[in-house]
Amino acid sequence: MFDSLSEKLERSFKILKGQGRITEINVAETLKDVRRALLDADVNYKVAKTFTDTVKKKAIGQNVINALEPKQLMIKIVHDELATLMGSEAAKVNLSGNPTVILMSGLQGSGKTTFSGKLAKKFKSEQGKRPLLVACDVYRPAAIEQLKVLGSQIEVPVYTEPESKNPVEIAQNAIKYAKLNNLDLVIVDTAGRLAVDEAMMDEIEAIKKAIRPQETLFVVDSMTGQDAVNTAREFNERLDFDGVVLTKLDGDTRGGAALSIRTVVTKPIKFIGTGEKLDAIDLFHPSRMADRILGMGDVVSLVEKIQQQYDEEEVKKLEAKIKKNKFDFNDFLNQIQQIQKMGNLKDLASMIPGVGKAIKDVEIDNNAFKGVTAIIQSMTPYERENPEIINGSRRKRIAKGSGTNIAEVNRLLTQFEQTRKMMKMATTKNPIKLAKMMRQARKG
Repeated sequence: MFDSLSEKLERSFKILKGQGRITEINVAETLKDVRRALLDADVNYKVAKTFTDTVKKKAIGQNVINALEPKQLMIKIVHDELATLMGSEAAKVNLSGNPTVILMSGLQGSGKTTFSGKLAKKFKSEQGKRPLLVACDVYRPAAIEQLKVLGSQIEVPVYTEPESKNPVEIAQNAIKYAKLNNLDLVIVDTAGRLAVDEAMMDEIEAIKKAIRPQETLFVVDSMTGQDAVNTAREFNERLDFDGVVLTKLDGDTRGGAALSIRTVVTKPIKFIGTGEKLDAIDLFHPSRMADRILGMGDVVSLVEKIQQQYDEEEVKKLEAKIKKNKFDFNDFLNQIQQIQKMGNLKDLASMIPGVGKAIKDVEIDNNAFKGVTAIIQSMTPYERENPEIINGSRRKRIAKGSGTNIAEVNRLLTQFEQTRKMMKMATTKNPIKLAKMMRQARKG
């Protein structure tokens, strides 16, 4: 996401690089380019103009002209203003109430139903909530079935009244059901509607009035750009929602919605959807998003994703095995599976500063571990625990069983042994030996 905007902003800052003398004219020229980049990203014109005017005022005020590194200072000012534009701090979610009620609203096809499932999974796994999904879309034939499928995948109950055509009553009855069954989070999925559809807008207003949710979220497809912002404004005038959810940020989005919506609607972005999987959901952090837009990566989010997958006790056990040189193929396979759970490999790599730009045009196959997994699974339990016994005949059998060849098996065994040695060096804190090992691994 934001690849095009990131590239254009980087080109804008090059105006300041290598200049014999930095002047107000240079700064103005840079910001003119920045404004053009924002408009190309489908940012609201008034938002883009106000943004660059503010940056210019701060740049002159902070004396960019006389700074030793004007480009770096300018990037910092732009970064801080981008974060401010998107809300400065991550917005909190109101989880008060017993049960907490969250009402989902938005256009048809915005991804409300899928996001309802993602939200239930997130609060269940991360906060120990006991969610109930409520099917209030009585108009789309497949909507109820879709919610049931999502519910079964994440093991969350789904409240339905197929015979009822009154979404207000369904929502009210669902809350009563949640109270009787000790469920503390109710997520109400409603029918998609057009802002111009008066009857449908009246209906969702009635639902909100009847159930008085702690959170009303407006779900919008970020790929619709400026149209998303205009629709959000119209919905907000009727619903006065509490926050925005931007879906499909993993797609070919120009970023205009993320950068404009906070200013135009004066409501925070609370969540973003970053993929099709049910765990592809993140809290929206303005500063981290500004980092990514400016090509600085997002190490904090990467660390959080890692922490979500790794149990502290398991990490300690693994470290003990590594120190004793007992790290085996079972552990190796487990690490691969943990990485796969974290999401799209290219997205994960782009969170590392400097890597995003380097891999922009590189295709990273999410099935990259498929061959490795097949080889490990073709080993016997004893071979996985004792890789050193894997001789020539065993390698031949493993290659045949995994649909690979002996060269691929040999390569994996060599890489595994190098990894095991490097991990031991890292845990025993021997930086000199570790550096030597890494150099040898690169040569190999």
